Amino acid sequence: MSAERRPVRSRRTVLRAGALTGLGLAGAQLAAPSRATAATAAARGSGFLVGRGLADATGEVAEVGMMGYGRFDQQAAGLHTRLRARAFVVADEASGRRVMLIVADSPMIFESVHQAVLRRLGEAYGDLYTEQNVLITATHTHAGPGGYSHHLLYNTTTFGFHRKTFEAVADGLFEAAQRAHDDLAPSELVLSHGTLTGASVNRSRAAFDRNPKADRDHFPDAVDAHTTLLRVERAGRTVGAVNWFPVHSTSMSGDNRLISADNKGYAAYHWEREVNDVDYLSDGSPAFVSAFAQTNSGDMSPNLDLRPPTTPEDFAHTRASGLKQYEAAAAQVRQPGVRLSGPVDSRLVYVDLSDVTVRPEFTGDGRTHRTSKPCIGASMAAGSMEDGPAFPGFEEGENPFWDAISDSVIYTVSPELKQAQAPKDVFVPIGEMNRVYPWVQERVPVMLVRVGRLYLIGIPGEVTVCAGLRLRRTVAGIVGADLDDVLVAGYANAYFHYVTTPEEYDAQQYEGGSTLFGRWQLPALQQTAAALATSLRDGTDLPLGPKAPDLSGKALSLQPGVVLDAPPAFRGFGDVLVPPRENYRPGERAEAVFAGAHPGNDLHRGGTYLEIQRRDPDGTWRTVADDGDWPTRFHWERDGIAASKVAITWDVPQDTPSGTYRIVYHGDARSLIGTVTPFTGTSPAFTVR
Repeated sequence: MSAERRPVRSRRTVLRAGALTGLGLAGAQLAAPSRATAATAAARGSGFLVGRGLADATGEVAEVGMMGYGRFDQQAAGLHTRLRARAFVVADEASGRRVMLIVADSPMIFESVHQAVLRRLGEAYGDLYTEQNVLITATHTHAGPGGYSHHLLYNTTTFGFHRKTFEAVADGLFEAAQRAHDDLAPSELVLSHGTLTGASVNRSRAAFDRNPKADRDHFPDAVDAHTTLLRVERAGRTVGAVNWFPVHSTSMSGDNRLISADNKGYAAYHWEREVNDVDYLSDGSPAFVSAFAQTNSGDMSPNLDLRPPTTPEDFAHTRASGLKQYEAAAAQVRQPGVRLSGPVDSRLVYVDLSDVTVRPEFTGDGRTHRTSKPCIGASMAAGSMEDGPAFPGFEEGENPFWDAISDSVIYTVSPELKQAQAPKDVFVPIGEMNRVYPWVQERVPVMLVRVGRLYLIGIPGEVTVCAGLRLRRTVAGIVGADLDDVLVAGYANAYFHYVTTPEEYDAQQYEGGSTLFGRWQLPALQQTAAALATSLRDGTDLPLGPKAPDLSGKALSLQPGVVLDAPPAFRGFGDVLVPPRENYRPGERAEAVFAGAHPGNDLHRGGTYLEIQRRDPDGTWRTVADDGDWPTRFHWERDGIAASKVAITWDVPQDTPSGTYRIVYHGDARSLIGTVTPFTGTSPAFTVR
């Protein structure tokens, strides 16, 4: 590169024009406020300080099991879009109270990550941010790397704990939190609600239909179409937004091998990058940060035909689902909404869900019941047939063999377990295995956050829409809130699988088989949510409860790391093995193949493995896309024992300006003694006309 000018970072507008075509959402882009609007907003004041933060939280992208579908064969082999963490801090100037919300493009938030982020926050800010006011949630992408839990069940398909991925996730979330803290400034918060149909379908209708009419009538099409937007305004200008809408991030299939943020990640990327021109690689605070968070999405699928997607068609499905969520959220920006005021407050308790006595007012049958040690049902092993089956030989619903085992052996030995878990066909009594080694979490955090009239119930699992409705009604009735203003924040602070209503549980579909603590798990959570709501309403404190233990010293790592990288025979690292064509038209795919190295040597968090560059008239090469952009893909494969091939593709956007372009690959090679050396490969130039 010595004979050429070095590339220059730009605002990279080349990808935006085609992405906006036909959306008809002029109001979704940031518009400069009029002087009158800005003056009115400044004079009104809301009493809130709000900060926004954005950071890269991508883990390993090669030879790591992917999280979500529970498939041993789904080992990552590259990167499509980076996984990002988006943080928001809201502080009440009057009381000094504050809360932090982090939304991560991540399969789950495990207790391991929850504890690590809180430790980092404590070291940086003392008691300012604790488990009592920090709500961390996941978008639940099924195309992220796994191996970052301290509980063994979730690391089985990743062959143990992956420290590099764990550190990347924890560091990314903490970095987003730091940036949100540093970004605190006087702001207004505007809350609005809308309806989004045609973006989800109930994948467990047989279970849903068992619910009482009062629940079913709330969801006429068996879907929760409620979409909520909390937007951040400064001087009359929208600078941030959090959207809540329940739908699984299973648009990317179980056959996909590229790390991806799935539909919610695309919605956030589109609003930030393609609409508002945010440059993720530039320094400084972005002009706009958007998060697309989950609510009660346990039985909500994006696969409208109730069939698992295939690859590569799943890329288009992912984008379409993300665009629907974006359009519904962006449309609310043009609505006046409700300008929030009032208290900022929060509560969190730990509950041992394996040992809860549930009072009659929550059980629904007028009797006291108990939860039990966690058990995995046979239908959980089957997986969700509509989004991605797991293990062959298992079915959703009835599994006669395991039913016979449960009735004749397990429930006979333990009538207490039968009272809590029946009619589940118990496949694994995993609570008993917890006595030997931590497989799943039993002491779980449950949280309630208030920002003005908005309430978020932090549940560490996947809540069905009817289960979510009952939790929301429980809290709304105690605090006196409108039901629309009370939301379940799913996948929050830890993970314990699913939450179904007792009626849904009896159907033992995938969701019921994955409700680990038995038929009375939801009533136990309602009882806990009621205590949190009462405490929040009355301004009283609650005991923390049996806090989850720190298991960082028990994590098992079974997969060896990278030992050595070697280029192919007669080649050097970064050499171009297959050059791009000389000419491309918009809409075509440009591709180059390089002699590469293992991506696990350096995760390039906050950076990129690739660049698409355009030559300016003065000869300067300017970056127009990187590995976080939708049109690029980074494919890695092993070539023999120690060599690697890296294929980089770029789907040339329709409105790409004519000119000269090239593909640049950034790799890192490990020597036999462990030294990692960065290198760069550059393709021959090609033209786009």
